[in-house]
Amino acid sequence: MQKYSITKALNLPEYKITEILLDIDKEIHIRVVPYKRKKARCSGCGEIHGGKIHSFKETIVEDLRLLGKRVYLHVLKRRYRCLKDGQLHVESVDWLKPRSRVTKRLAQEVYRLTALTTNQEAGWFLGMDDEKIYRIDREILEELFKKKLEPPPAAVNISVDEVSYLKYHRYLTNVIDTDIKKVVWNGQGRKAEVLNKYYQGIGQENCEKIESVALDGAKTYISSTSQYAAKALIVCDKFHIIQKLHMAVDTVRRQELHKARVTKQDDLVEMMNCRQRFILLKNKANLTEKQAEHLKRLCEINEPIYKAMLLKDSFQEVYMQSSEETAKVGLLRNRLKPSYP
Repeated sequence: MQKYSITKALNLPEYKITEILLDIDKEIHIRVVPYKRKKARCSGCGEIHGGKIHSFKETIVEDLRLLGKRVYLHVLKRRYRCLKDGQLHVESVDWLKPRSRVTKRLAQEVYRLTALTTNQEAGWFLGMDDEKIYRIDREILEELFKKKLEPPPAAVNISVDEVSYLKYHRYLTNVIDTDIKKVVWNGQGRKAEVLNKYYQGIGQENCEKIESVALDGAKTYISSTSQYAAKALIVCDKFHIIQKLHMAVDTVRRQELHKARVTKQDDLVEMMNCRQRFILLKNKANLTEKQAEHLKRLCEINEPIYKAMLLKDSFQEVYMQSSEETAKVGLLRNRLKPSYP
């Protein structure tokens, strides 16, 4: 192939092919140099520098395949002394992926493949190491993250929760716009400083517009929200409230089970052991006839268990109400001792 034809096929802005270094069955190596009129952009400060060239550096990068052959470009880069920091920097090339030794269009091909298959299979298809595939894919995802979530999109009603993404207690803090039911921001960690970044990102004016924040009850999230979104109504979400209710009921069960074992009340121990634990945590509507009878008998002979179950159901009834007034009535209900369940 003629150099001009390959230059047109590769379509490298402001660069030209000077030599085909190697052309074999599976790969082709091409030397690429910038046009003399091309101005160099400093990789240190990002500005265009003129003046005397200090030296040259050749970098080998991989491009998309050409006629079934893997293409390696030997790119000649110029080095200049930066006018700002006085250090030597290599010029940046717009169509090259920084620190990856691939062109941006090959990186985009990697990103499309990893969206469809695994890193290992994408590496096998492209003939590249799967670790390199992972690094390229991760860099593109980080770039997309910055474009979409910096600055963070503001919302009026949000939900904040943590999610584990790796072993050994590695967490992310997710911020969800509850009006559109989408994650609008996340940050690594679950401390107050992490959520602070979201509030700082949307600015004080948008923080004052937040009407409600649903939380899991974590003190770190509450302190951050109280500091930046002081006007917002802080709401503990239903899932974590029910979870805490179940934990409280189970704590009472374990305490009463310990007392029954000390006093050698074998019948009571049998009714409150670990195998019967799930009966106390189920909703009344989901109990079988046998389970309901078992729970009724337990509540009749053990007052702490009865009170714990009564309080649990009273709180659950609050979330079934349609207005604040009826919810308050639900909180005050069950003052007299009714039959249970």
